[in-house]
Amino acid sequence: DIGDSTISIYILLFIMGGGFLAGFVDAIAGGGGLISLPVLLATGMPPHLAIGTNKFSATFGAVMSAWQFWRAGKVDVHLMKRALPCTFAGAVLGCICMLHLSAQWLQPIIIAALVATILFVFSRGSSTMGAVNTYQGETKRNLALAMAAAGAIGFYDGFIGPGTGTFLIVAFVSLGFDFIIAAGNAKVLNLMSNLTSFVLLVYWGKILYIYGAAMAVCLFAVAYFGSCLAIRGGTAFVRAIMLVVTTVLI
Repeated sequence: DIGDSTISIYILLFIMGGGFLAGFVDAIAGGGGLISLPVLLATGMPPHLAIGTNKFSATFGAVMSAWQFWRAGKVDVHLMKRALPCTFAGAVLGCICMLHLSAQWLQPIIIAALVATILFVFSRGSSTMGAVNTYQGETKRNLALAMAAAGAIGFYDGFIGPGTGTFLIVAFVSLGFDFIIAAGNAKVLNLMSNLTSFVLLVYWGKILYIYGAAMAVCLFAVAYFGSCLAIRGGTAFVRAIMLVVTTVLI
């Protein structure tokens, strides 16, 4: 029982295994939360604690992934300076809304969001967008769309979270970025929303630190290798991973 004061080695191993898989997938194509949150819920963890613990572990993986893409120059830095405040505001509002929902309402919302996210990603998996970079720069339209997407997806990440990285990649690909730059932008914004939610959830005591730390170690360790594979493999590799993962999850 996850509510017992003793720590179960079996639950720890189960969580760590889920962390390795989630971190690898998330570092390459986003959507690691589609694996890590169900893993935590499967242990019997209450929804609020599962979301908080997932956010705790995801933040560490997001740090490594964002750093790798930033260091490789695969991030539109100027656009991120405009979009980051929107992600921050969205994540704060989303997290507050989540904390004020009862577990009775939150659990079915989580399940519905997971299914909707997987189906959405799968429906975009065969798209030809993202093969080449056709981004036209910071026009008024592109800037408005980027900031709106950053705020809306930041809210979703603060509220529940799974699939956030993939949603952000799809949003940036829709603006004309290739999959690699889109993934780099997504990692930076995802780090902001994760970190914002993490701080709030620490304040409100919604994290099980032992289990979160176990998953965080695995996410952080594998994020380096996943990011390197994504950067070296190119857009075709990222698109293939997105399609394979979403197919398997469905």
